[in-house]
Amino acid sequence: MKAITKYWFLEDFNLFKKLGMFNMMKIVEILEMDNIEKGKPINLNDEHKNSVFFLKKGSVKIVNKTNNTVKYVLKRGNIFGELALYDKKAASEEIAYALEDCVICYIESEQMEALMEKHKSLKNGVLKIYGLRIQKLERRVHNLLYKDSVTRIKEFIADYLEEFGETDEAGQLTAKNLLSHKEIANLTNTSRQTVSNVLSTMRKEGIIDYNIEFISNIK
Repeated sequence: MKAITKYWFLEDFNLFKKLGMFNMMKIVEILEMDNIEKGKPINLNDEHKNSVFFLKKGSVKIVNKTNNTVKYVLKRGNIFGELALYDKKAASEEIAYALEDCVICYIESEQMEALMEKHKSLKNGVLKIYGLRIQKLERRVHNLLYKDSVTRIKEFIADYLEEFGETDEAGQLTAKNLLSHKEIANLTNTSRQTVSNVLSTMRKEGIIDYNIEFISNIK
C-alpha cells in the first residue's frame, strides 16, 4: 500500500494531529492495512497478534471470548486493541468482529509502545482513550446497581443514537441498526426479551422508530 494512502488514512485520527507530517510519514512505514468483510473476525491475538488498530471505515464490536458477550462498539475514527499495551493477558480474551465492511490499519504493540515513548502527545492520547473505556465499563456497573433494566435500555439507545447517528434537516437522528437485541442485552445487562419489549414500547409511544437496517429518534 502506498505511503501517501496510509498517511491519508491516519490524517483523520485526532491521535496523530500533533505529530506533524514528517513524523506521520515515518509511522506509515511500519503500518499494515487490511480490508475486513462484514461479520468477519479480527483476531487480536492471532493473525494480527498484539496489535493496535485504527478504524478508518465501518464499525466493529469488541467481544469477550470467555463468555461471548459484547464489551463495546466502535465507529470509524476510533482505535481498538490498545489493551495489548497495558494488559496482554486481558487482551488475549478479546476478539473484534466487523459489524459492516471495514478498513483498518494496525501496528504491533511493541512498535506502538516505542512511538508512545518518543511522542508524548501520542502517549497521552492513548492513555485518555484507555481511561475513557474504563470509565464506560464502570458506568455500566453503576447503572446495573442503581438503575432498572428499562432505564438502562432507554439510556443505551439514546447514547447509541448520539454516537452513531447522523442528524437530518428536521433534527432527527438516524443510525444504522448494527446490533441485535441479544447484543443490546449484553451491553445493558438485561435479557433479549426485555430489550424487545422496551424497544417495542418506545416505538408505540412515538419515541423511536426502527427496522432491520436503521433506528431513529422521533422526539
